[in-house]
Order: sequence, then C-alpha cells, then structure tokens
Amino acid sequence: MMKMITIPEAEYEALVAAKEDLEDILAYDKAIEEGGEGIPHAFMVRLVEGDSPVAVYREWRDLTQAALSEASGVNRVQIAEIEAGRKTGSVKTLRKLADALGVTIDDLV
Repeated sequence: MMKMITIPEAEYEALVAAKEDLEDILAYDKAIEEGGEGIPHAFMVRLVEGDSPVAVYREWRDLTQAALSEASGVNRVQIAEIEAGRKTGSVKTLRKLADALGVTIDDLV
C-alpha cells in the first residue's frame, strides 16, 4: 500500500525547484570533472535570451568576425549573416566555426 502525504502547493513547487537546481549543479560538477569549461553567466544569459550562439561564443573568445573568419576559413560576411540570423550555415560551415571556437556544433544550434 502506497502512503500519501499532503503538503501545500507552494511547498511542493519549492521542492520541485530545489530538485531542478540540484540537478543543474550536479550536471555542472560532472561537466567540470570531465574537463568541461564553464561559460560566464553574462554570456549564458545572452544564449538563453536568444542571441546568436556564434556571436556569443565569438565574443566570449574575444574574437572579431575577421579573426574568426581567419581561424575557421569561413567568409566573414557569411559569419555576419549567421550572427544576424539571416542565414543558418551548412553543417560543414558550423563544424568549422565550432572547431575554431572550441565548442560543439550542438552549442551553435
């Protein structure tokens, strides 16, 4: 027989939020242990708010579009178009950009 416990909805929501926070902390700790790199909060906020991942990671790496172009072999105008959301970039292009930025393709899409 399953026992039931009744708690106020606000307490339940607080427990769910605490569980989600703990999961995030554990995922972060695991990523760091595996050699991952933490992205600064201000850059993460920009990603969450929908800024172009290419632009965010490029600026985090302190690169200009021209420097990213040189490092990746992708035309600077194409980088500008991707950052502005006018183009998405092929898988091949995103791979080059991801490699130059030290991130995965998943980070850019």
